[in-house]
Amino acid sequence: MSFPSSSPSSSLSTLQGSSPSHPLSAYGWDDGWEAEFAPYAAQGLLPGRVVRVDRGQCDIVTTQGTIRADTAFVVPRDPMRIVCTGDWAAVDPDGDPQFVRTLLPRRTAFVRSTSSKRSEGQVLATNVDHIAICVSLAVELDLGRVERFLALAMSSTDGDALLRDVAPTGGGAAEPLVVLTKADLVPDAATLAHLVQDVERLAPGVQVLPVSSATGEGVDVFSAIVSGGTSVLLGVSGAGKSTLANTLLGHDVMEVQAIRDIDGKGRHTTTTRNLLVLPSGGVLIDTPGLRGVGLWDAEAGVGQVFSEIEELATRCRFHDCSHAAEPGCAVLAAIEDGSLPERRYDSYRKLLRENQRIVAKTDARVRADIRRDWKRKGAEGRAAMEAKRGGRVR
Repeated sequence: MSFPSSSPSSSLSTLQGSSPSHPLSAYGWDDGWEAEFAPYAAQGLLPGRVVRVDRGQCDIVTTQGTIRADTAFVVPRDPMRIVCTGDWAAVDPDGDPQFVRTLLPRRTAFVRSTSSKRSEGQVLATNVDHIAICVSLAVELDLGRVERFLALAMSSTDGDALLRDVAPTGGGAAEPLVVLTKADLVPDAATLAHLVQDVERLAPGVQVLPVSSATGEGVDVFSAIVSGGTSVLLGVSGAGKSTLANTLLGHDVMEVQAIRDIDGKGRHTTTTRNLLVLPSGGVLIDTPGLRGVGLWDAEAGVGQVFSEIEELATRCRFHDCSHAAEPGCAVLAAIEDGSLPERRYDSYRKLLRENQRIVAKTDARVRADIRRDWKRKGAEGRAAMEAKRGGRVR
């Protein structure tokens, strides 16, 4: 079953206005969603937002309360099309059992690659406005992991553009920010300031916010950010996502478990993605800790995270410079003079190679381009070796 197009309809009389008094306004319902849903309202279907998915079923909050619905009706074999927390759906109010009949076009989607050998994408959250990457200060900062999360977050885009046959709604990309949790465990203000600066250097323009659920530091600022729209908390297990969610909610809703002191890790407290309405306004999606964060069509995001390397590349002598050994390479020159950290360069190349492998597995044209590039570089390498040995270049 194909998803609907995103053309708005002017027939809105079948639903209430999208004023704050609308039953779904607290969950993010607005004029845009109202327009999208108008054709389904005319069919007698009920609008609702998916707040939890598990075992092929989902909880959907609707104008008639929360219902339990089966997701099998919406193309279950395609991992990019399955119902996800954050989706807006149309359900049959009189069905028994009830099914999700269709999903409204997604404005944004956060997607990672799965561990499947088929290199499929997995949608972790949809229709989000803010992607909060939670990083615990209880353990040593893993800057490479932060760069990876940022590359994926900056690649989040019009959600249904990922489905190829569905027109996007024009929602634009979600805004990433880095939340440094457990800031109270950092011994002094100067050290904390240095840690914040280290992360800020990874992606200029991205807000980096230290918070502490124990002392309340930074919580009011974060609460103000997430009070507008839908936000998703992402991070590894033990990053303090559920504790932060409970702090914002004002009471314990998400279960929290102790973590190991030696590495800051623990069992996954959250096992499903849950959508929660915040008392200060806005909607929060808490997610399970991510063991692996594989890139998925994230070339644009990698370019944004490593914008200084992309800018240096424009000064290279050759337009197709691989920044490996070519003469006149501005990137290698920056490493040589110390203006570009080698760790940063290695992380950039690693993420680009990984993303290229993922894309190549799903795009035959890209695979052919890679093979041609390998052959060209192989021929150039053999020619260079012959020249070095005094032989003739063929």
